Amino acid sequence: MSQGPQKLYAGAKIREVRQRLKLTQREFSERLGVSLPYANQMENNHRPVSAAVVLRLASEFGLDVTELSAGESERLVSDMREAVADPVFSDPPPVADLRLAASNAPALARAFLELHRAYRQVHERLAGLDEALGREGQILVSPWEEVRDFFHYCDNYIDAVDRAAERFATAGEPLPPFERAVRALAARGYEVQLAEIDDLRRLEDHRILISARAAPATRAFQLLTQVALLTHHELIEATLDLARFQSETARAIAKLGLANYFAGAALLPYRLFLERARETRHDLERLADLFGASIEQVAHRLSTLQRPGAKGIPFYFVRVDQAGTITKRHSAARLQFARFGGACPLWNVHQAFETPGRFLRQLAETPDGVRYLCIAREVSKPGGAFHAPIQRYAIGLGCEVSHARGLVYADDMEIGNPRAYAPIGISCRICERRECHQRSVPPLERRLSLAPARRGILPYEIA
Repeated sequence: MSQGPQKLYAGAKIREVRQRLKLTQREFSERLGVSLPYANQMENNHRPVSAAVVLRLASEFGLDVTELSAGESERLVSDMREAVADPVFSDPPPVADLRLAASNAPALARAFLELHRAYRQVHERLAGLDEALGREGQILVSPWEEVRDFFHYCDNYIDAVDRAAERFATAGEPLPPFERAVRALAARGYEVQLAEIDDLRRLEDHRILISARAAPATRAFQLLTQVALLTHHELIEATLDLARFQSETARAIAKLGLANYFAGAALLPYRLFLERARETRHDLERLADLFGASIEQVAHRLSTLQRPGAKGIPFYFVRVDQAGTITKRHSAARLQFARFGGACPLWNVHQAFETPGRFLRQLAETPDGVRYLCIAREVSKPGGAFHAPIQRYAIGLGCEVSHARGLVYADDMEIGNPRAYAPIGISCRICERRECHQRSVPPLERRLSLAPARRGILPYEIA
């Protein structure tokens, strides 16, 4: 299936730019050099944005044209497709309608997703005979999901925190991250000690204990997280205020998430890391060695390089456990992940558990015809003692094949051969593939045909 050029519809973003500048549509169209009807049609997504208009937006208004990307719109469409595949919707709306909603009314689309998420949680609580209502009769919304969506719709890039971490990591004389953190904390009156403790990190008055059993990359990350909490408290709190979380629990989870974000950005400072990533052709092992980081830290950081005007390759990043449950997910690419349940079983991230310590490569194509280079690897987190538990995960990293030449992992792969691409999907409930031998449930957007006299790979046929 060919991908073909995609038309750019960015009505919501264009309208936002015009309103921010306090211009009428007529004034805006005159400065863009287009007719008033054309400007109106672009804002309402009735006409795509032409290349000439994109260039004019950049030259006339200084707009970073990468902001016109359909990234958020595609995420909304993917999330809504999964939501309307819920059996509660007997007649799901067509994808074209979902795209219109995501492009023209993104706030309404997000409100719909919030409502559906709340419904699912109440339904699950009732099914388990658990409490479905809060103390004041309000629906309980999962704080974890709320925070995860906050990062998801920020492209997993928090500019103010990222730049603060970069300034911290590059100011003054060059120092290893752990030593830099020790000095910064000592200046605030805190003493850092390596100790035989079960926790990774513990704050006791003005003493910070770091597990001596942890790997060096983990020690540095945990100490930098403590730096964020103790020395960048005001910045984190201001960011939390802007997010307006619904509960104190969600705010507390997000606070730790922002501190972790700072730690990752300080361990792998933006501009230097982006430069080294390009030089090494995104070789995860070389980058891990250069920065004293873990493979997972490097892979996750690559998926956050979305600074306006200095963006890296748009990667997706995902982590799954041995049951196939997604424990971390983010995508700066068009590929999105199921919000509920596991990932597609045909995806190589599941096979990584069978080959610990090795990178698996896969060329894959999603039902929309977009092709990807997918990398997967099993990662283990030993506890540092015989009786300590070992955490095992598989991580997946990938990008569209148009960027694949910038990755060392594309070497010797048959990128130009359509037959080399494995058919993968997002969730069986919304996947349109008719012949998938690993399908777990039928798609809810298609009629089924049952023939008792014959049996194929599946017990039904998809019309």
